[in-house]
Order: sequence, then C-alpha cells, then structure tokens
Amino acid sequence: MEIWINPACSKCRSALSLLDAEGADYTIRHYLQDPPSVAELERVLERLGLEPWDIARLGEPVAAELGLKSWERTAESRAQWIEAMSANPKLIQRPIITAEDGTARVARTPEAVREALGS
Repeated sequence: MEIWINPACSKCRSALSLLDAEGADYTIRHYLQDPPSVAELERVLERLGLEPWDIARLGEPVAAELGLKSWERTAESRAQWIEAMSANPKLIQRPIITAEDGTARVARTPEAVREALGS
C-alpha cells in the first residue's frame, strides 16, 4: 500500500497515525516533491473510480491562477485537468491510499482509511 501525503496536512498525519495503529505495511510518497506523472494520475483515477475534477483542490491559489473552477468537466477536458494536476500537485486532494488489491481511496476520514485497509 502506498499513501500520497503532504506532511503539513493534518488529515495526512491522521491517516498515517491510523495506519500505524493498525500495523499496516505502507510506503509514503511525498507527492509535492515527487509529483505523479500524467500516466500515474490516470491509473489512480481509474482505481478511485473518479474524474480529475472530483479530486481537485479548487481552493488552492494555483487553481485560481489557472481558472480551474471555470474549466469544463467533460471527457474532452479530462486530459487538461490531469496535466494541470501533474504539473501542479498542490491541486491533488490528499491523502490518497492505493492498496495492494487494486483499490484506492481519498483517505480524508478515518472511515476511508479503514476502507483502504479492508477493515
């Protein structure tokens, strides 16, 4: 299992604490320093069953600079969203857990972390 985190994020720290408490085996990816590629984001979105706009942090200053709130949310604009998120990883919701069973979760709540653990 891998967890994408921003160490400054309280939800990420909470998710790590819960994973540790459950004795989970995981690796940490500091995705702001090691941004996912377009292909990686596409795979994670497929595993999440979500679209890029579903995991976009629209409140980030870079989102305002790009005018993200006004971007179309269509199949045709999907690649534009993914490219923007890869180039500006602050736009990606966190934490994201990818599990060995092929599933993934945006793990912002304890319940979502437990779901990722299969608990």
